[in-house]
Amino acid sequence: MKASRLACAILAAGFGLCGFAVHADVPAPQDVPFNGTLKVSVDATDIARRIFRVRESVPAQAGPLTLLYPQWLPGNHSPSGPIDKLAGLKVSANGKELKWTRDPLNVYAFHVDVPQGASSVDVEFQFLSPQDARQGRVVMTPEMLNLQWNTVTLYPAGYVAARIQAEASVKFPAGWQFGTALEQASRDGDTVTFKPIKFDDLVDSPIYAGKYFKRVDLDPGAKTPVFLNIVADDPKYLEIKPEQLKVHQNLVQQMYKMYGAHHYNHYDFLFSLSDKMSGNGLEHHRSSENGVGPGYFTEWDKNLLARDLLPHEFNHSWDGKYRRGADLSTPNFNVPMQDSLLWVYEGQTQFWGYVMAARSGLWKPDEARDMLANVAANYDKGRPGLQQWRNIQDTTNDPIIAQRRPLPYRNYQMSEDYYSGGQMIWLEVDGKLRSLSGNKKSIDDFGKAFFGMKNGEWAVNTYTFEDVVKTLNDIQPFDWASYLRERLDGHGPLIGGIESHGWKLVYNDKPSPVVKAAEARFGGANLVYSLGVTLGKGGDIMDVLWDGPAFKAGLSPGMKIVAVDGKEFSSDAVKDAVTAASKDKSKPVELLVKNFDQYQTLRIDYHDGLKYPHLERIEGKPDQLSDLLKAR
Repeated sequence: MKASRLACAILAAGFGLCGFAVHADVPAPQDVPFNGTLKVSVDATDIARRIFRVRESVPAQAGPLTLLYPQWLPGNHSPSGPIDKLAGLKVSANGKELKWTRDPLNVYAFHVDVPQGASSVDVEFQFLSPQDARQGRVVMTPEMLNLQWNTVTLYPAGYVAARIQAEASVKFPAGWQFGTALEQASRDGDTVTFKPIKFDDLVDSPIYAGKYFKRVDLDPGAKTPVFLNIVADDPKYLEIKPEQLKVHQNLVQQMYKMYGAHHYNHYDFLFSLSDKMSGNGLEHHRSSENGVGPGYFTEWDKNLLARDLLPHEFNHSWDGKYRRGADLSTPNFNVPMQDSLLWVYEGQTQFWGYVMAARSGLWKPDEARDMLANVAANYDKGRPGLQQWRNIQDTTNDPIIAQRRPLPYRNYQMSEDYYSGGQMIWLEVDGKLRSLSGNKKSIDDFGKAFFGMKNGEWAVNTYTFEDVVKTLNDIQPFDWASYLRERLDGHGPLIGGIESHGWKLVYNDKPSPVVKAAEARFGGANLVYSLGVTLGKGGDIMDVLWDGPAFKAGLSPGMKIVAVDGKEFSSDAVKDAVTAASKDKSKPVELLVKNFDQYQTLRIDYHDGLKYPHLERIEGKPDQLSDLLKAR
């Protein structure tokens, strides 16, 4: 191959450019019937070594066969399938091992020649789950596991995933109980076989299982039940007080009152309370994966920050799983997704997560306002990247660009700001709907119209930007297309929704309970709106506000503060130094910092004192924020 043609092949990367198809050996998905049932058997008992052992029977016919490992994962919005953790792959037919070849330009594809006379191939491999968080999300501990079907399946190329019928079984550790949206067909000891299901729905139906397990009914007596399936590090963490149970039950009813319909035959929250298994928040159509620290119930007052997780993931059953951006809806798990509408999928879900946490009672009204003040401050002063070079629309590409890897200057680079930036846009939309309609219409009307149709239907219902605009115009005529595009493509602060709801964002030297909870959780100090720095435990500098006082003084993420004004570092010492500098304008904040193996004294010329965000009422304006947050 000539050099120019080789370069063209590399650049084409499978898109059929330059007159030939690089991935001609990987069949494109076709909407045709699949002959047979894909059978998947997982042995999940090797919890000490954290190994899932997989056996599959894949219907096939003589000739070329390509097996795919899921790459583009719904909810992750990215090509993040953990192919690096697949090992020990063996393929056989009629008892004879077959040679397989990985596609050199598509490492998620394995090619096999099926011999004459074979009607299926047998597949074996192991999923070597992470041993610690440096290798990825820990999904197996001595007390619990999280089985995600995309990690333990290979499936045949050439078919739409919904056309492939699948049957799955799992062998659990002895005596463990489990929660999942899958429906049990039979049980033999610790091996559970589930009813046949479409392959895309299987991948959408993970399992949480554990030694210490509790199942709670969040909608007693309902024909369409909603369960909270809890696994914990210790049985003491499973204790739930009646008032805690009540607010979680309220969540279900508040969601129903707003949407007026649901899109499942039952729903299962999968909820881990653990310091060992990694935290998580991942949506599915009839379930969700949720992971927080062990004291969610037993240390309720310390877990304020975690209480919007369940509302957020539950909301995704409507927004993201049932209704989905058209460019996110793909025929199988190895066709690239596009993320352009994540400001609806995730942004409006972030909005409703906060609102429903308040309406259900998971947050008190003042807690919800403090949480919202923190978000608003971020898009007032804490995102210089938004003002200087990037917009919210462009951040919808971040799941593909960064895949949630740590960033050196997140406030300037920005990352997935379609979540909270989208939340602020939807708050402003609510204010605009109320203003234009004389407070007769609100975002609740949009939610019901856009997500609340066809009660009980599961099939994905896609939408476009134009569909969003049309629904808003049906509710309240206005130039919504321009209104949204100005905010998605612009570079201004995104705090107009605060004022339109009768409140204003202010800063003073008193940290809110939310700020205190965040500092306690991360063991550091939030000085973004004063020094322009976020400190972790022990003086580690986590983030430095681009062009802020600390940045101009020479601080950067990765450094460590050793001493403050000649005294040993502590978060309180830094705060005291900021306060002292506000009283003596000639006195800078003096920091001894360690950068690799070098020590340096840096002086920050800042004298405006500590600053933390709060919301205050605007006298004479209606309090529409309280109306938005109150229970229906």
